Amino acid sequence: MCYAACVPYMKKLVDLPSIDRPREKLQRKGAQALSDFELLEVMVGSGNAQSDVSQIARQLLKQFRRGTETLNFESLTSLKGVSTAQATKIIASLELAKRYLVRDVTPLLSLNDLVARLDDIRNKQQEYFIAMSLDGGQRLIAKRTITIGTLDTVLAHPREVFADAIVDRAACLVVAHNHPSGQVQPSVKDTTITHQLIAAGQLLGVPLRDHIIVTRTEVYSFSQQHLL
Repeated sequence: MCYAACVPYMKKLVDLPSIDRPREKLQRKGAQALSDFELLEVMVGSGNAQSDVSQIARQLLKQFRRGTETLNFESLTSLKGVSTAQATKIIASLELAKRYLVRDVTPLLSLNDLVARLDDIRNKQQEYFIAMSLDGGQRLIAKRTITIGTLDTVLAHPREVFADAIVDRAACLVVAHNHPSGQVQPSVKDTTITHQLIAAGQLLGVPLRDHIIVTRTEVYSFSQQHLL
């Protein structure tokens, strides 16, 4: 038996009647009526010389089914036909969903709870400075990358650190950064910025709860060392 006869023919988007195309279907029936594949076709918008929109959406669906944790700009643009604009649109959509739709309601009460939210920066080759806004129940409102530095230095101004926390109406703030060198002890600059953030937090009414430094294997907490 011919294999092709056993496999449903996958029509290209342009081959579908206009009424059955995902964008038009969404307008008529709402987003809930669309399959995951069709939602991705809407997000992608259009194809290009390398791949049509359906082929791009099919690749993306495979990536989504493996989990969104590994989705980033590099992994998306490595897919055939995915443009810079499409990759950034998808990443932005996922980030908005995290911030407003998939809010973590688990209180972050211990150092281990906080460190668990920093796994994504522990193996980075550059220093990432992260700020986490917490509400009065110590639940995460938002986690943001404030700055990305070089191999061994990252700079963060209190203005940048507290700007979004104020908009969030955060009850307190936790900041963290990684040391790609593997040396977990704070530098003089780390201590200086911590003192600046403590002072800014007191002035703004958003106290700094902790400044955490992580490496691949170690953790340093200013709070745990009674330096806050």
